[in-house]
Amino acid sequence: MMSSLLLLLDDIATIMDDVAVMSKMAAKKTAGVLGDDLALNAQQVSGVRAERELPVVWSVAKGSFVNKVILVPLALAISVIAPWLINPLLMVGGLFLCYEGVEKVLHTLQHKKAKTAEEAATQLALTEAQLHNMEKDKIKGAIRTDFILSAEIIVISLGTVATAAFVTKVSVLTVIAIAMTIGVYGLVALIVKIDDMGLYLTEKTSAAQQKMGHALLAFAPILMKTLTIVGTLAMFLVGGGIINHAIPLLHHFTEDAVDHLEHIPTVGSIMGALTPTLINFVIGIVAGLLVVLVVTLIKKLWPRTKTP
Repeated sequence: MMSSLLLLLDDIATIMDDVAVMSKMAAKKTAGVLGDDLALNAQQVSGVRAERELPVVWSVAKGSFVNKVILVPLALAISVIAPWLINPLLMVGGLFLCYEGVEKVLHTLQHKKAKTAEEAATQLALTEAQLHNMEKDKIKGAIRTDFILSAEIIVISLGTVATAAFVTKVSVLTVIAIAMTIGVYGLVALIVKIDDMGLYLTEKTSAAQQKMGHALLAFAPILMKTLTIVGTLAMFLVGGGIINHAIPLLHHFTEDAVDHLEHIPTVGSIMGALTPTLINFVIGIVAGLLVVLVVTLIKKLWPRTKTP
């Protein structure tokens, strides 16, 4: 009886050790996507009222947990039943990210900036219902984006543990899903409250704390603008990267381009390192524009009938 218990404990310890090692490997491989996830979600939840920032982040975080509850079993099931489905599904997600990126750029270009103080006041004077709808739209958009990025992270993690036992696969995916959700949305919550921390410090009596508070207040809008730009770029880079890896012709073209550029004297290594990112970016923009074009044509051919 005692020997059986010791063997069981030894097996559990071995599995836990494997899970720890593989989780670390998966975390390293998904670090780039996690960075994009952070930038995207931080800019997605920006622009809401100060008192609603943390509730919005919490709502998106809950939606993200639901995404993981759906995606982890789904990824495991697909990897067993129909592994060939993973790439097409990821490609659909990549196209959606590219489409969202183009939509954001077009919205920014079409959005009219206020030329006078009166126009600015009119734009800011939204009704409670309008603010509520805007908040709901932001939450839905952030959860949709999170779903696609989470799917890519889980698929990358699944590839890391492809040869492991089923229990180890489940454990690693669960650890990665929980850790990345807590980490990303914890940082998002911190980012959106930087201005509040700055305001709090400016009200302190210490000159050093006041100086730090003013610095944070000056830094907060710069950070949010930067994250907005980085978040939009990330949509093209992640979406284009998914499409690039899913289509062999594009993937081989990227590898050949890197091989040729790396032979250029002096700057070859730098150009070789930057080329995949630039190609993914171009693919993302082109794919997004094509999807927008197709969606626009479909809307024109089959317009929605408005109910009276």
